[in-house]
Amino acid sequence: MEPIKVLLVDDHVLFRKGVAGVLAEERDIEVVGEAGNGEEALAKARELMPDVILMDISMPVCDGLEATRRIAAEAPTAKIIILTVTEEDHSVFEAIKCGAQGFLVKTIEPRALVEAVRAVFKGAAAVSRLTASKILAEFARSSPADPPAAKPGACLTDREEQVLGLVAKGGTNKEIAAALGISPGTVKNHLQHILEKLHLENRVQAATFAISEGLVRVPPAPSQ
Repeated sequence: MEPIKVLLVDDHVLFRKGVAGVLAEERDIEVVGEAGNGEEALAKARELMPDVILMDISMPVCDGLEATRRIAAEAPTAKIIILTVTEEDHSVFEAIKCGAQGFLVKTIEPRALVEAVRAVFKGAAAVSRLTASKILAEFARSSPADPPAAKPGACLTDREEQVLGLVAKGGTNKEIAAALGISPGTVKNHLQHILEKLHLENRVQAATFAISEGLVRVPPAPSQ
């Protein structure tokens, strides 16, 4: 199996080298490139086709949010984790809207960062429960027409909760089907019902909901 290809994007060279050193110790992860700003990140993403991008927000020339938006449009197979200094509400929500699959702070432990890279590569959302709660609160504020639920997640069936938990762990429809003994088509139908019931738009938002509600434990949560 080929290693997970990672692109590091941060304007602080020392920080990039530190992260590169942590990831270099893992056999299943390879740092294929580095960039010091968003423009360089976009060029490197086109050239190297990384699986995962660790992206800072505050950078010269082009910031991480704009770079995330452009990379998500031009290289949609790349999974982007925002790795920055603080969990500011606005930045968290904007990052997810721009296409990021994760939002972590730089105080995260090295082992947790490694697990976050692996989790996002598989399709999971790499966020802490605090960050997930902030994201969902912002989604709720941005959709005032949606009827509020009496209790978050209370409308889901037991099977839908099982599916949601496996989605949050990064399972594909095929993997979830095998784990639950159902067909991939049935998984797809369950996921569609989950999104409709919770007024969410995609798998990342669904995984974020599961994390915020404690339906699944994820290893890459940074310390609060």
